[in-house]
Amino acid sequence: MTDSTLTRRDVLAAIPGLGLAALPASGAFAQEEMPRRRIPGTDESLPVIGLGSSKPVTQIAERGPEPLANVLRTLVDNGGSVVDTWPRNPDNDAAFGEVISRPELRDELFIASKIDRSGREEGARQFRDTLRLYRRDAIDLLQVFSLTDLDTQWKNLQDFREQGTVRYLGVTVATKDLYEPLARFVEKEKPDFVQVNYSISEREAEERMLPLMQDRGIAVIVNRPFMNGDLFAALGDRPVPEWAAEFHCRTWAEFSLKYILPHPAITCVLTETSNPAHMRENARAAFGRLPDAAQRRRMAELIDTV
Repeated sequence: MTDSTLTRRDVLAAIPGLGLAALPASGAFAQEEMPRRRIPGTDESLPVIGLGSSKPVTQIAERGPEPLANVLRTLVDNGGSVVDTWPRNPDNDAAFGEVISRPELRDELFIASKIDRSGREEGARQFRDTLRLYRRDAIDLLQVFSLTDLDTQWKNLQDFREQGTVRYLGVTVATKDLYEPLARFVEKEKPDFVQVNYSISEREAEERMLPLMQDRGIAVIVNRPFMNGDLFAALGDRPVPEWAAEFHCRTWAEFSLKYILPHPAITCVLTETSNPAHMRENARAAFGRLPDAAQRRRMAELIDTV
């Protein structure tokens, strides 16, 4: 969950009459593994909940590396592995590299990063720096950020894969303004992954993007599942509806995640938080029942009234 003024404790306290005893306790699924989805065209699968780490990585300068390490341990302890990040500040990136290289984390994480530069040499230099700062000979997934200088950087990515420094290639968008150029790109190329914004309150990707990726056999990583916290701000102190208990849902974070996860195109959803307790709760959204089609329509109709 993205941190917000309203805490999860506040939300739970505001649910009068909800039969919490009928819901699974936080450890009720402890013997189960987090559900996984196959990367199309491969024998590899990924846990369905991951971490978008931009916020905790940028906070290293003020808070040190331990809060990030605690969030990553919580992700791994709850069955997750996907960590998506974005090169920003060399000092912070070096600290990130130190954390992900710790013995308890190094072999447990699926690391995704991005190139956001224009120009072939600039993109290559950024990636060389990323490998050095992350203390990696190779990373799992490299993406062209927001389709930046796409033709040039896509050639770079293909070269990196041939050199053995990248396993999977992808592109990212975080606004619907980029859906049309994204569609044109995937109709002529076939990235392994596409990262796209999708949430219960940003559902435009359902119309064309998700069906297109499914048809093309492209793995989908979801960003902005909580609209960077705007969803919680809009909901305020509104209680989660009692009928959400039908699919093991207690919080608005779970509400959005459980809306997203049933879509067959989705491979992994990135949640962003610097709070280990929120990371744990985000991970638990993958467990228990998911809503069916009628319940998802009801969920969307409710959010549309906010």
